[in-house]
Parts: sequence; structure tokens; C-alpha cells
Amino acid sequence: MTVPPVVDLLLIEDNPNDLELTLRALKRQGLADKVFSVKDGAEALDYIFQTGAFAGRPLSAPPKVVFIDLKLPKVTGIEVLRKMKSDDRTRSWPAVILTSSRQERDLLETYQLGANSYVVKPVDYDQYAAAIGDLGRYWLLLNQRPLR
Repeated sequence: MTVPPVVDLLLIEDNPNDLELTLRALKRQGLADKVFSVKDGAEALDYIFQTGAFAGRPLSAPPKVVFIDLKLPKVTGIEVLRKMKSDDRTRSWPAVILTSSRQERDLLETYQLGANSYVVKPVDYDQYAAAIGDLGRYWLLLNQRPLR
């Protein structure tokens, strides 16, 4: 698993179709060249905290944003968010919840844990692509954040 030297977007998504749609929408906006994806919550935590398969991953600037699906195998997206936001090294990383869940409890819990945004994935392809394009442009091009 080759990690690019600079990752602007860490995409945590287990559904191969949603992953493909997301990457396609980002590519259409010219934003896909510094995206790294992982397929479950355990792999996400390994990447974020440089353990497991990512032990020894070169230190670089943190991602500009992390897109987290909630319904992940092994470790849920809520648990990934909880661990990320409770660690001083990763607390400032912007986290966008990108999910199919419309549950009020998920929305409330993720914001209480420090999520920066909560987006319900549109079912329609064109709406999904537009939403991902908007998110990508905002978080990768417009949003300003500290380097660490």
C-alpha cells in the first residue's frame, strides 16, 4: 500500500461503489491527485496514528480534511472520530462525516465529538457528484487551517 508523500484528503469509505463515485467526482474537479483511501475503521486508525501497516509512514503535513463514513467494518466511523478528536496530534484535523445515516443521534454524537460537518450522501448520482465536488472545493481549496 503506497501512501503519497502528501495527502490532502483521507477518505474512509468501505463501499466500493461510493468510493468510486467519490473519486470520480473529485477527479472531475481536479482534486483527486492527493487523496488516500482506506476501507475500514481499523485501517483508518492505523493510518491516522501511524501503526500497523502504516507504521513508519513518513511524517508529513496532516490531511486538509478527513471524510469519514459512519457505517464501517471493524471500527465504526464514530469511534474513528472519537479517537481522532481525543488525541492532541490529530484533534485539529477537520472531519467531515459523509454517511447515509439520517439518524438524529448520529448527527448529535458526531458534532459533540468534534465533527466539522455532517453530510448525508445523496442517492441520486448527479446530486452525489455535485455534493462531493462542493465539499472537495470547500475543504481542499477554500478552507484555511493551521499546518499542525
